[in-house]
Amino acid sequence: MYEDIRTDFLIIGSGVAGLRAAIELAGKGEITVVTKDIMKESSTEYAQGGVAVALSDEDEVGIHYEDTIRAGDGLCIKPAVEVLVSDGPWRIRELIDWGAAFDMKGTKLDFTLEAAHTRRRVLHAHGDSTGREIGKVLLSKVTAESEIKRLTFSVAVDLMVHDGRCLGAVILREGKLYRVFAKATVLATGGGGQIYARTTNPEVVTGDGMAIAWRAGAVLRDMEFVQFHPTALYAPGAPQFLLSEAMRGEGGRLLNIYGEPFMKKYHPDGELAPRDVVSRAIISEMVETKSPHVYLDLTHLDAGFIKGRFPRIYQTCLRYDVDITRDRIPVSPAAHYMMGGVMTDTDGRTSIEGLFAAGEVTCTGVHGANRLASNSLLEGLVFGARAGMSARDYASRMSEPVPKTYLPPHGSGSIDHYDYNEVRSLIRRVMWERVGIIRCSESLGIAKERLGAFKGLLEGTYLTRKEVEVKNMLQTGLLITEAAFRRECSIGAHYRSDRKSKEGCRYHLLMKREDDGNMSFWEEQCD
Repeated sequence: MYEDIRTDFLIIGSGVAGLRAAIELAGKGEITVVTKDIMKESSTEYAQGGVAVALSDEDEVGIHYEDTIRAGDGLCIKPAVEVLVSDGPWRIRELIDWGAAFDMKGTKLDFTLEAAHTRRRVLHAHGDSTGREIGKVLLSKVTAESEIKRLTFSVAVDLMVHDGRCLGAVILREGKLYRVFAKATVLATGGGGQIYARTTNPEVVTGDGMAIAWRAGAVLRDMEFVQFHPTALYAPGAPQFLLSEAMRGEGGRLLNIYGEPFMKKYHPDGELAPRDVVSRAIISEMVETKSPHVYLDLTHLDAGFIKGRFPRIYQTCLRYDVDITRDRIPVSPAAHYMMGGVMTDTDGRTSIEGLFAAGEVTCTGVHGANRLASNSLLEGLVFGARAGMSARDYASRMSEPVPKTYLPPHGSGSIDHYDYNEVRSLIRRVMWERVGIIRCSESLGIAKERLGAFKGLLEGTYLTRKEVEVKNMLQTGLLITEAAFRRECSIGAHYRSDRKSKEGCRYHLLMKREDDGNMSFWEEQCD
């Protein structure tokens, strides 16, 4: 039934967090990195805007801390934010030492401004390819290490947990199931944007890590907080291509279909208001003008500057007959980033012994209810390294990693009696229409009912990537929906049109799957 693989460290995911964890573990034993596609295919590859870090002459770690806290709308976990902003400069200097080529202004690093930052602290590379540059440097380091093995085109089906300890994971590869036994496992699978009909995330981002952690009995936190990026390209036949927040930081304006600026109506900071505010403002203008989009306008800026600052965006938009130096760009919001996820401490430890996690799959608490722009790549670097350190220290105390007789729970299942594409499309449409930027009790109740009709798909073990992804998309969608239904107030990215007040909203919502399969919930008040 299973083929066995033994390793010292299992890392699930190959984005910035997973690669950084692998680098930290190099030289400490055999490392196996599992990834669903080629190694570089992750949200990291598509991160345009930059990485926020307090390294400029005008900036301080304390100011970065305050901006992050403010953007998080009262729900950031302060010790986690302190770690993020304090470790950040160290991790960026390390990247530069490894060869990362961030853009320069003369002999100094070139920093830009993004929404909700009070300083120009966002580093970028090749204009708008920051994630690609960081990923390239990390991947180069990983491939240079002979003890790091790579399992590409493989998907984690479930974690193996015995007596409260994670023993590794069941991996599906080329139609076969493998038991990958490890002394320590690091979950770094990214977010879940593909559960929404409009998303900036690549196709591999289907909420897998959150779903398998949930099934294993890990505690998840604040799953209702999903960040929607205000400006994704809206054009016939075009993907929901992200249009970096830095475009507004450099002077881009938001206009409705009548060419009227509107952001000052919604927030004194206008285009540089927090992302949740900008997303809701755009939705309001779309409803008011009965249009499926608004415009992002850069035509008043120098054409040469635009091409040099945003070369990737410029070339991509040209493919869809939009010249951003001359044309207003049609945009609308899209699901972008998960602030909630698997609960970890500041060292990447989860509630399950032997299981560590880093990056977007987690909820460290650094983002609170609304992530500060460009803190995501920094989070992956900082907490990827810390999770690697914790996994190393944990494994050093282990002897034989697993009971040799351990057999993961196994069932058989098939989605054959459903139309795969139909189920996937239904999940994405329900989540977008009912659990999106603006929610209410009625919409969430409808979502629970429609998604719940497919709960039978959560049973069994599937033998194709597509089927596993549908199972995980459904599970993660149900978790987000249930959490959003239970938080009867509005804060940060979670906006309830029937419960607009923040009163009584300053708590973290924790959830766990019990042994009988039922959900348990509890609240932890913020400090």
